Amino acid sequence: MSGTAFAGWTRAFEAEVERRRAQGDPDWAGGATLGGPLTRSLQRFQVGEDGDGANLIRKADEAGDREYAAAVRLFVAEEQNHARLLAALLGAGGRPLITAHWSDSAFVRLRRLLGLRLELLVLMIAEVVALRYYRAVSEGAGDPLVSEVAARILADERRHVPFHCLRLRQALGALPHALRVLVLAGWRLLLLGATAVVVWDHGPALRHLGVGRRRFAADVMRSSTGIVADILGTRPLQPADAAPVGARDRARDRAAAAPGRAG
Repeated sequence: MSGTAFAGWTRAFEAEVERRRAQGDPDWAGGATLGGPLTRSLQRFQVGEDGDGANLIRKADEAGDREYAAAVRLFVAEEQNHARLLAALLGAGGRPLITAHWSDSAFVRLRRLLGLRLELLVLMIAEVVALRYYRAVSEGAGDPLVSEVAARILADERRHVPFHCLRLRQALGALPHALRVLVLAGWRLLLLGATAVVVWDHGPALRHLGVGRRRFAADVMRSSTGIVADILGTRPLQPADAAPVGARDRARDRAAAAPGRAG
């Protein structure tokens, strides 16, 4: 497979490394106010972000696309940076880290069952849920440092989704259209199940952030419609050099959430 499609993504990830270096870290010294439900929620997300990505990197290497493998390494580094930011945020709020959580263990086992396609499909479930979660934290935390950290992670996640969509579009492209539609229908069912687990496990934190369980689940499932279209190739993918956060992104998110109702 040609690496041309991912050369732009490699450059975009590298540019983001330089941008983060120039920006520097948030001001941890000011501390953060973290309530109990949000603390427990952030602790669990921190565990989920923390990993070496060795399995994904190995599968990317085996796929034979050098540019894609290089981009995957940079993606994994961004996820590790998310774990670092969340750990520092919890520390700024005087809260401890946890070393494991059952939901992360189950997610990792599922991701590693088969090849790259399955791993990416499962990974995309986490990415889509994370988009809505970090938006909720950035908008509803009520603490400047918490909001800043969540906004930084959200900006990265907004770039990660089209990156994975491109690879999945290629990986599923050899399948008959009807089979691709069936695979993605199954993916949406898995997403629904995972979202149900998240709203059950993180419900108190979502209420603290002003987002009801039903609204959160509806927003996640509504956003998955466009992602399926991206993977199937029925609409253009976001280019690698698109701005990660902007007025258009926020307006799109608000439009997607508008029909939702807190529950």
